[in-house]
Amino acid sequence: MQVSKWGNSLAVRLPAAVVEALDLHEGDDIEIQVKSARSLTVGKAPDNRALLERLRKYRGRLPKDFRFDRLEAHDRG
Repeated sequence: MQVSKWGNSLAVRLPAAVVEALDLHEGDDIEIQVKSARSLTVGKAPDNRALLERLRKYRGRLPKDFRFDRLEAHDRG
């Protein structure tokens, strides 16, 4: 793949095999994660339903004595 200029950004075209493997369509969001200096992964970004499922794993996981202190959370001292 070749990097091209697109406005003020750089862009690459995804090969048809990648588009097909990820079931991508125009307008879909993707996630790109840098694994090392010369390696990255590309995946289809999760939809809202999938994100909510991820968040539900953390429901009710705080210690019983946990107290949220708004003033402490915003302390810039």
